[in-house]
Amino acid sequence: MNQGFVKHIFCPALILFFSLGLVSCSKKLSLVATPAAPPSVDVEEINFGYMHGRARLVYKDEKKEREVKAHIRVRKDSVIWMQFSVIGVQGGKALINKDSITIVSNIDREYFVFTYKELSEKFHFEVNYHVIESAILGNLFQPKAIGDELIQNGPFDVLLQSQKEIKIKNSINRGTKKIERVELSEPTSSNSLNILYSDFQPLGDRSFPYNNLSHIIYSGPTGKISTSITVEFNKAEVGDKELKFPFHIPRKYDRR
Repeated sequence: MNQGFVKHIFCPALILFFSLGLVSCSKKLSLVATPAAPPSVDVEEINFGYMHGRARLVYKDEKKEREVKAHIRVRKDSVIWMQFSVIGVQGGKALINKDSITIVSNIDREYFVFTYKELSEKFHFEVNYHVIESAILGNLFQPKAIGDELIQNGPFDVLLQSQKEIKIKNSINRGTKKIERVELSEPTSSNSLNILYSDFQPLGDRSFPYNNLSHIIYSGPTGKISTSITVEFNKAEVGDKELKFPFHIPRKYDRR
């Protein structure tokens, strides 16, 4: 097993979360002339008390490919808990809540703590919990609002939104009312994030995308970097039964 487990899997995966954080909860900027009301388009979103499941995560860039298994638990609008393993050996855990992201590597005996304020200052845009949860569930990253634009493209209703310098394009299947593609772009930097949702299966009284593929292009120290993250659920359940989110950092672990 690679000793750089957290560095090579968890931390690159956070790039996805940071990229998603391009969408914030601040004041919206209009794309077109302001209409009288938000666009009328139906989007079926996952709603629940608690969710848990198992998934396969694959991180890939130009130089390497890494794969882990993950147990995932979510308390809606509150906390996301993940436990990672490779070849049956527990490698670490991650806890994402409204205040911060904490990652523990059992192999490297170290941990990382990222506050949203620190991340926002470092990456020069707002990072928050809501968009991370929405990306996992296939929900809208931000609510429909006055100033959004709606167009039709074949079987899709395309909802166009903006947030600061970020343009957001949501492709919603008119028949299923599910988001099948989200495209975020920043014209001034050419940074982009595209998420494709597929393999929709029943989850409670709604449909849930068991597969999603995220492709990220962003500016790095040596130029443009292209990465992809695949999440394939093989089990997912929702309900109101309370779940536990055990998370402990051993005293001898070093903070990085």
